[in-house]
Amino acid sequence: MQRLSNKQKLWLTIIIAGIALVLQYGFHYPLLAQIIVTIAGAIVAFTMFIGMVKTLRSGKYGVDLLAILAVVATLAVGEYWAAMVILVMLTGGDALEDYAAKKANTELKALLDNSPRFAHLVTPSATQDVPVNDVPVGSQIIVKPGELVPIDGTIIEGSGEFDESSLTGEARPVAKTVGDAVMSGSLNGDEAITLKVTKLAKDSQYQQLVKLVREAEQTPAHFVRLADRYAVPFTIAAILISLFAWWFSKDPRRFAEVLVVASPCPLILAAPVAMVSGMSRASRNGIVVKTGSVLEKLAGARTGAFDKTGTITNGHITVAQILPAGTITKERLLHLAASAEQDSSHILARSLLAYANQHSISLAAATGLTEETGRGITAMIEDHQVKVGKRQFVAPQNQQAALNTTAIYVSVDGTYYGAIAFTDHVRPEAAETMTKLKAAGVANLMMLTGDQRAIALQVAKAVGITTVKADLLPQDKIAALQSIPQAEHPVFMVGDGVNDAPSLATADVGIAMGAHGSTAASETADVVILKDDLAKVAKAVNISQDTLRIAKQAVLIGIAICTVLMLIASTGVIPAFVGAMLQEVIDTVSILWALKARQLHN
Repeated sequence: MQRLSNKQKLWLTIIIAGIALVLQYGFHYPLLAQIIVTIAGAIVAFTMFIGMVKTLRSGKYGVDLLAILAVVATLAVGEYWAAMVILVMLTGGDALEDYAAKKANTELKALLDNSPRFAHLVTPSATQDVPVNDVPVGSQIIVKPGELVPIDGTIIEGSGEFDESSLTGEARPVAKTVGDAVMSGSLNGDEAITLKVTKLAKDSQYQQLVKLVREAEQTPAHFVRLADRYAVPFTIAAILISLFAWWFSKDPRRFAEVLVVASPCPLILAAPVAMVSGMSRASRNGIVVKTGSVLEKLAGARTGAFDKTGTITNGHITVAQILPAGTITKERLLHLAASAEQDSSHILARSLLAYANQHSISLAAATGLTEETGRGITAMIEDHQVKVGKRQFVAPQNQQAALNTTAIYVSVDGTYYGAIAFTDHVRPEAAETMTKLKAAGVANLMMLTGDQRAIALQVAKAVGITTVKADLLPQDKIAALQSIPQAEHPVFMVGDGVNDAPSLATADVGIAMGAHGSTAASETADVVILKDDLAKVAKAVNISQDTLRIAKQAVLIGIAICTVLMLIASTGVIPAFVGAMLQEVIDTVSILWALKARQLHN
């Protein structure tokens, strides 16, 4: 039989209450009404008891004990309408908590849809397209221009540049030649290559992403519900007061009357309402928070981990510096380089041409153009031989020309003319975001990136991040997150690419920059930033802290009112049914206070 959801339990409880009311006051069958309510209460109390035992076995403590005692005590002394009111409150609280913690879809559809399904297998007679799962280790496959590499392998013929951004997050293409390893999921450039397969498809890099996300999602970090922190002292106080009232009055009904007003509805209701309100406020700020518990984790975050490309930086490579040699002018250097690169589809060439166009640099015709993949271009421009590309290709003897950043170098007729440096611009709001996060208590800020360490350190210094871990693959990022000491948890991870999905699932809170990022990253994350604005990360933390503060206040207000009512009920002036109805007052006060989390200024 399919298990009922908490929402269905709420409606069932309301229906049972309605039937009982009709039986007692419509048909004058109070005994039958009492039996129905008693059976329903006994079932709920028993299921709550089973749940409480499981909770205790896991080392946690919830607020269920008081609810069970209140239901059992009221039924035992014949106050079945009071028991019915408690049941409605309990099932209503559970349903509301489910709504606050509703899970968003975390399917890996984006990863799976983009996974290569076929490979061009080289056979003695011809090239045959076969499913990737049927390609054995040691066989040879061809990867055509513009195709995703289907399986990990080593280049045995050809060379080219590969876009590994889906794996490492690095925007720049990586040059590969014979003998170099190529990871599945890499996007081949403009040349066909032949690979010798080194791993089965299921063990290849891209498929490992899917596996990593699944494993991370199956082992979520433990986090205690807000209300549970107050449950132990509140429960002890309620039981002691009710036992004292029973002992002093010698009337068991006094025990039930105290427990009725002590039922933990404020603890169950207030926090979820505040969380829903906080989630609503976040949504108005372009921040999707997928579960209520995420707000609690984020409010207490002590460590923030960031990917670099597309997260701290914009992910768009642009010209940073024109560095002419000797007496060469910047305009002349840019003119020659752009003229040579004008027919190239390379990502750096596109950035260079866009920069030249913005600065109204005229281009000259290029003839005799030859391109060595992964090295550079040679062309005749205005009767001069111009070379543009890597330093080893353009000016191998000029060691002083080497730059500690992404750059292209230019020589004319064998004479070094200078270099053009590129950068992936730091987001203008990044430094302020880090400052705000530190002010909010996120003391440990770190960068986890697949980029080169030297470049990562420059970016980290610019924005105020002190801990940098570079040259990382997805599994390395997971290892880095898992190595963070427990004292520095909760940890949130911010990223935007497919390669970030496993890390987002591993962190206590995964935050995806979803405006232009990967669907897989957004589906895996607990928080999705809909606007391309890193400042929203600090905003999410601030909203979480505001929400948790309001939630705590709502819970404590409810506990305070309950405590006062328990002391009054211990004198016998509050009947059980009236006490149960007073719970509505307590609930209303707690909920209205919790709703403040939605009305706070943005």
